[in-house]
Amino acid sequence: MNPALTVPALALRGIRKEFPGVVALDGVDLDLWAGEVHVLLGENGAGKSTLMKIISGAVARDAGEVLLDGVPIEIRGPRHAQALGLGIIYQEFNLIPHLTAGENIFLGREPRLLAGVIDQRALVRAAQKILDELGVAIDARSVVSRLSVAQQQMVEVAKALSLNARVLMMDEPTSALTEQEIRELFATIARLKARGVALVYISHRMEELFVIGDRVTVLRDGRHVGTRPIGETTMPELVRLMVGRDLKDQFPKQTAPVGDEALRVEGLRRHGVLHDINFTLRRGEVVGLAGLMGSGRTELARAVFGADPVDGGRIFVGGHERQIGSPRAAIDLGLGFLTEDRKHQGLVLGLSVQENTCLPSVGAFSRFGVMQVAQESAATAARIAELRIKTPGPHQRVGTLSGGNQQKVVLGKWLTTEADVFIFDEPTRGIDVGAKVEIYQLINQLAARGAAVLMISSELPEILGMSDRILVMHAGRIAGEFTAAEATQEKLLAAALGRAGRHAA
Repeated sequence: MNPALTVPALALRGIRKEFPGVVALDGVDLDLWAGEVHVLLGENGAGKSTLMKIISGAVARDAGEVLLDGVPIEIRGPRHAQALGLGIIYQEFNLIPHLTAGENIFLGREPRLLAGVIDQRALVRAAQKILDELGVAIDARSVVSRLSVAQQQMVEVAKALSLNARVLMMDEPTSALTEQEIRELFATIARLKARGVALVYISHRMEELFVIGDRVTVLRDGRHVGTRPIGETTMPELVRLMVGRDLKDQFPKQTAPVGDEALRVEGLRRHGVLHDINFTLRRGEVVGLAGLMGSGRTELARAVFGADPVDGGRIFVGGHERQIGSPRAAIDLGLGFLTEDRKHQGLVLGLSVQENTCLPSVGAFSRFGVMQVAQESAATAARIAELRIKTPGPHQRVGTLSGGNQQKVVLGKWLTTEADVFIFDEPTRGIDVGAKVEIYQLINQLAARGAAVLMISSELPEILGMSDRILVMHAGRIAGEFTAAEATQEKLLAAALGRAGRHAA
């Protein structure tokens, strides 16, 4: 924040927003200063996304005031917000894959030679100038679908800057990035700060907030509970503000008795993707699966669950060899798979909480082709209570819920199937610190009741904190196996990079 400035670039005063059955925001204040990274924290459902949608013009406030450079304004929609210099980059990008980076940057605002004729040279030149100013090595003529996730994010940033964004909001910008890509993003953010852009930064990776942030505001249950300079607060204080209590154990691991073999994979292979995969899961055991992006972790999970074809290998469930040619076959054998991409693969966003919760168990809730609605309702009510899903009711469309509550619905879906083997791919991605602990406790409960859990995660502290054994993948192979006692971040990283990993006895 520049001390010479007398008014914030953008100020929100007493913002209130109510949806049917839910007060999303209740009198929230927020100041955003030019040249500042303002971190916005809160549990899922705290109101962060609603506040950002109000600033970006996607949602209208019910009460309160918005001031731009000290002058009250009315934001009449997303286009008007963009014209005012208010930009947002959502966790799910708004890019058209088959268009080039330049075409995405100037979509709907293309320079023209004549009416209906786009000046491609001018478009490429203007887009390349913005990308070069950001310090990113992206050719404006590159098709977006061929760019990495990090590069696509930079195209989103360039698109916002092409609109002369003075305020830029970033929602979970590092959730799918590698460590190197995160460093590059932070360098870009530093350049934006130097240009006087006011940035709002939303992330559940709390350790990075102390690297990138200047100030932090915490929301809880739609209310503003505190704003602090980053240098004058601590992670425990922020957690306490977020959840209203102290979290004594970040990873509340409980060890369960290890029982019989639940799942065994032998020689699983898929050309160019998976190579001679061998591992075993036992009842009561949580096995962590680590590895860098592109190592084959998700591909392995999808192959075991029957979502992707394989070229060879054997899968045993409960000691018996099984042919799993489809997800339906996997579900019938007692497997559940929480996918990494909840919005496109884990949920049907247009259906209700109840319909999503009961979707894999349709057969269990039907009699002679007639759905037993009372049983569906009872099962859904149990999941809502057990997982503390914040929803106005079981018939709420799941697409309207916060990201964290959507994740809980996916978890509830697989709990309803009463599976014996759970494959969790990034189960806490986009989840706040309080909800993470709830999911860890759920994993403990699953193990205690005799289920086997394979937990895939990019966060090594999570893998180390919650696993009984750890497998590490590199280039489509199991490159290391460690007991919880012998595993360290250094050993896991060495195996993930393809160096010799020690195998547990």
